[in-house]
Amino acid sequence: MTHPSLRLIPEAVARFGDRVHAVGDDRWNDATPCTEWTVRDLVNHLVAEHLWVPHLLAGETLAQVGDRYDGDVLGADPVRAWDEAAGRSLAAWQDADLSGTARFSFGEAPLTVYADQILVDLTVHEWDLARGSGQDEALDPAAVDRSLAYARANVTRMAGLGILAPPVATTSTDPTVQLLSLLGRAV
Repeated sequence: MTHPSLRLIPEAVARFGDRVHAVGDDRWNDATPCTEWTVRDLVNHLVAEHLWVPHLLAGETLAQVGDRYDGDVLGADPVRAWDEAAGRSLAAWQDADLSGTARFSFGEAPLTVYADQILVDLTVHEWDLARGSGQDEALDPAAVDRSLAYARANVTRMAGLGILAPPVATTSTDPTVQLLSLLGRAV
């Protein structure tokens, strides 16, 4: 049986890509809910992350990949950079055998965890990009549900790594609001 996140990643990549394509020329320097990132910085983060995917799924180590994706990976055409990185990432996920493990900055983990993390990142950053660039903020319910389950089970560990803002209290029963709040977004 295919891992649930692996089934959802292609659609999540497409949705994020649709958002990238819809960013107006005058919006790339606008702020996002990720307080230190502009729209361009946010897209740069996702492009770099998806450039890493083929390497990690092929069993390469962090040292082997090195710093080649540090800094600006967007160049003069952020949309083209996203499309190219997304295409390589999707091809790697399509052929992925998630039975193994990989070494990440936080330690060794199953590739199924990596798939979950990629889905969470795509889903939450889709909302960040929509909010920062003035687009519709609706998210896919299936991606939200899977991401929320992962976030609930791992929020303490993720917060300990310093990669998230502290959770924002909410009384909402809406899964999207719960996910975003859990991952430090004020909705």
